Amino acid sequence: MNVVNPAGGFASIEPGLRVRYLEMGEGPPVIFIHGSAPGASAWSNFKGSFAEFAGAGFRAIGLDLIGYGDSSKPSNARYTLDFHVKGLKALVDAVVQSPVNIVGNSLGGAVAMRFALDYPAQVKKLVLLAPGGLGSKFRYLRMSGIRSMMWAHLGPGGPTADKLRKVFNLQVFDKTLIIDDLIEERLAVAKTQPREVLSTLKVDNLLPRLHDIKCPTLAFWGVHDNFCPVETAPLLARGIPDCRVLLLSKCGHWAQVEHQQTFNEEAIRFLRSQ
Repeated sequence: MNVVNPAGGFASIEPGLRVRYLEMGEGPPVIFIHGSAPGASAWSNFKGSFAEFAGAGFRAIGLDLIGYGDSSKPSNARYTLDFHVKGLKALVDAVVQSPVNIVGNSLGGAVAMRFALDYPAQVKKLVLLAPGGLGSKFRYLRMSGIRSMMWAHLGPGGPTADKLRKVFNLQVFDKTLIIDDLIEERLAVAKTQPREVLSTLKVDNLLPRLHDIKCPTLAFWGVHDNFCPVETAPLLARGIPDCRVLLLSKCGHWAQVEHQQTFNEEAIRFLRSQ
């Protein structure tokens, strides 16, 4: 796996508020958006894909959502879907300045779909990995991974290595992937995140609007997902007019990690297709 560090920069949303991005390669732009777990960042979620997409002739751009990675982390904000879409729009307008392909995992998938609904002319294709936003808040709060994630961030004492290990063991089918370096990387970021990142998190139910997403869409879903219910995968496939969903066995919430080669190859093939 090539994990050469990409270059980076910042895009301003408004005075005092900016998003961090990483980029590698040249060609049609592909923006990668991570999920909502404590300590998340574009690099931690997609480090196994940047070089592959860049080598395939794409401009791979990773976005740290507001409240995550090296982006601003205001404690006086409400971390709604609109707020995260605002950060993505700032990146597209300031750095890319052309229609984009978007790859989104979990919360990042919901951000990608909402962006495609709000700014359809700026989106060419979507690649979704177990996206959120396909049901009520209460449906997601019944998931063991979501409950563990909330406890790790909002419970007494805040995030710790032991709490994060419990969260990330629920992220994957193969627990051997959760190594100490991953926990340390995530914990360093998690300790900088205000409680509001998750306490005010609000992801709208996008099911009633899926038919308005007109761009071609490819989705991946692990059948052992503990965060975003795999039962919603058919709703996604039926809702978006041009959508294909791949279900993966022995896979949790991180298809791009547990089935890295399959994800990279299938996503690149899809983005290259006419």
